[in-house]
Amino acid sequence: MQAGKPLLYSYFRSSCSWRVRIALALKGIDYDICPINLSKDGGQQFTKEFQTLNPMSQVPALKIDGITLSQSLAIIEYLEETRPTPIRLLPEDPKKRASVRMISDLIASGIQPLQNLDVLKKVGQENQLAWAQTVISSGFAALENILQSTAGKFCVGNEISMADLCLAPQVANAERFKVDLSPYPTISRINKTLLTMEAFQVSHPFKQPDTPPEFRAC
Repeated sequence: MQAGKPLLYSYFRSSCSWRVRIALALKGIDYDICPINLSKDGGQQFTKEFQTLNPMSQVPALKIDGITLSQSLAIIEYLEETRPTPIRLLPEDPKKRASVRMISDLIASGIQPLQNLDVLKKVGQENQLAWAQTVISSGFAALENILQSTAGKFCVGNEISMADLCLAPQVANAERFKVDLSPYPTISRINKTLLTMEAFQVSHPFKQPDTPPEFRAC
């Protein structure tokens, strides 16, 4: 690993990690990855070594500019504030910026945590699929409604933003849990556009150093 190069602690399937990988790709930031397997050895995120980096025992964590940051939206906002080019992820207009943060928080706080690994373990193996489908569908119904008034090509207007970085990983989660996406045409349309972009492709969970062979994309 190169000295001074940003280091991302990531798990291939973590939607929170994917958000940050997309941001790094869009910003053109070269970085190293340290994989943290959330399932192996009882969860590598619970080791004392990793807990010194993130006491919440969650990925992602990013070492950059002499500091260590956790929480994906905080990381993305730091990247935006310190590296506003070549692509802005928060609009200049305060109303649009508020909409971006609203949508990002809806996904990052209102949907994703309710179907993450820790919660699924607690609801029990036999209930996991139904639980995930219910919480994602409920969140997507609200999100679809909001997007109908904010979306253009992307979640907020015609410029990519932090909201889009949250959307694509959450749609991937929905597909993983076999959620019927037909009631959410705006979500599906935006996601289809996002997945054609190089930053979303190179950061995809199936193209990571720690992606298991059975999931790896060519």
